[in-house]
Amino acid sequence: MTHMMDDFPLLLSTLYDRAVRIFGDQEIVSVESDRAVVRYTYADADDRLRRLATAFETRLGVGRGGVVGTFAWNNRRHHELYWATANTGRICHTLNIRLFPDQLVYIVNHAQDEVIFVDPDLVPLVERIAPQLETVRHYVVMGHEVGDTSLPNVVAYEELIDGVEPAGAWPLLDERSPMMLCYTSGTTGNPKGVAYTQRSTYLHTISNLANFSITAADNVLPVVPMFHAAAWGYPFMATTVGAKLTYPGPDLSPEGLVRLFEQEKVTFSAGVPTVWLGIQHYLDAHPEADVSSIRGFLCGGSAVPRAMIDWYWRNRGIRVVQGWGMTETNPVASVALLKPEMEEWEFERQLDVMETAGLPIPGLQVKIVDDEGNELPHDGEAFGELLIRGPWIAAEYYKDPRSPQSFVDGWLRTGDVCKITPEGYIKITDRAKDVIKSGGEWISSLDLENTLMAHPAVAEATVVGVKHQKWQERPVAFVVAKAGAEVSEEELKEFLADKVAKWWIPDRILFIDEIPKTGTGKFDKKVVRDRYADVLLDE
Repeated sequence: MTHMMDDFPLLLSTLYDRAVRIFGDQEIVSVESDRAVVRYTYADADDRLRRLATAFETRLGVGRGGVVGTFAWNNRRHHELYWATANTGRICHTLNIRLFPDQLVYIVNHAQDEVIFVDPDLVPLVERIAPQLETVRHYVVMGHEVGDTSLPNVVAYEELIDGVEPAGAWPLLDERSPMMLCYTSGTTGNPKGVAYTQRSTYLHTISNLANFSITAADNVLPVVPMFHAAAWGYPFMATTVGAKLTYPGPDLSPEGLVRLFEQEKVTFSAGVPTVWLGIQHYLDAHPEADVSSIRGFLCGGSAVPRAMIDWYWRNRGIRVVQGWGMTETNPVASVALLKPEMEEWEFERQLDVMETAGLPIPGLQVKIVDDEGNELPHDGEAFGELLIRGPWIAAEYYKDPRSPQSFVDGWLRTGDVCKITPEGYIKITDRAKDVIKSGGEWISSLDLENTLMAHPAVAEATVVGVKHQKWQERPVAFVVAKAGAEVSEEELKEFLADKVAKWWIPDRILFIDEIPKTGTGKFDKKVVRDRYADVLLDE
């Protein structure tokens, strides 16, 4: 019997070393906290992060398995932290800068962070919670100097790595050891932690690259924050293939992002729909902006409006690819790619496919089940909760008693209500908690939102179910109109009339200045629901 090196561990450091050896001259561009643009190469980054790896041990006293917190934007030092922790068996705990202070205190203490690396402009946010952090021994300000701060045991990043001997060969680690901790944004209760392992992130990286190609010829700009689900894995994917990386830092304005797209000739980007809607409105107002280098971007985190996919393709030749995933799925789990025969279809028919959550990434299995857990057919008609399993899907939450609610018989319960088409495409009808049940009939808030956002005067729209005396629950829509546009409630109801079932049309369409967002940039329906719970009862 022949024997392979089956027991050689799947380690990120092996992907990393190849990239630095072969693509050492490839560029990394980083917008810093002070908006300065810094350029360096994979080889430059390698020297710095090897010195950081040594400093973990010699200057911070963080051993293998120790947890390193990051409170930072997408930039070169965050990139160095990703790889220096992964390659040495330490755990990078990315802290979502948009969580409430008490949620941050909870996750830092729960994960037992030993050190927190913080961007200079975010220091005041950490100062506020520092007295409540039980295990943090050191703070590192990610810049050349500490500045004026009340943080204890604090050192500047550049001072920390200055004069340190670079680490040599990376250790051979257990592939099942954790390398990153990501916490859900937690709309109810405390956030839940997911431990990404060497093996899970390695497999996620390889399978996603095989599914949706990025190469060394690409320039990847992750808009999705590095503090949210590992920036969907793009720092790992881009490095693995030797692509140029452009990190946008704190300026995530449409103007700032479009400027980077133009200057750096970005070819691929990834972010949530609200980001691309903002850029769409900016490009509408600035037709001279040149984004011709972009071949496509991955859009996910919440449902992608069909009208937006349509606009980018028709107006800018940019392919918007919808992806779906969760923190628990490491995170990208499906992507809406067209099958070869679909490339010949007329565009409207292609849109029917492109607005789905897509096909599962190779290596993953999905099914839909009813309330009793019975499996439902993939006929494009039956809908139930989506369950998923595979080698990079979480099997439990990190030290959390709530695991049994989400993990059943080796499957992750996603909480998404879906149909699956005979061709294998996942169509998300709603989050289980957002489905509106009116008089015993289901209404999809996502379908209503996407239809409303197709109206030329609508910038953003969200729909929630609120209490109703007769029907228990009825939909109410909340709309942000585009700047300078005029539109009425009656006009929008008329617009919906021939596009959705009559009884789906919201009882009210209310115009507001801004839709509340979660820490990851999604519409925060819980806040909207709570704020307007009695809007129909009051009438």
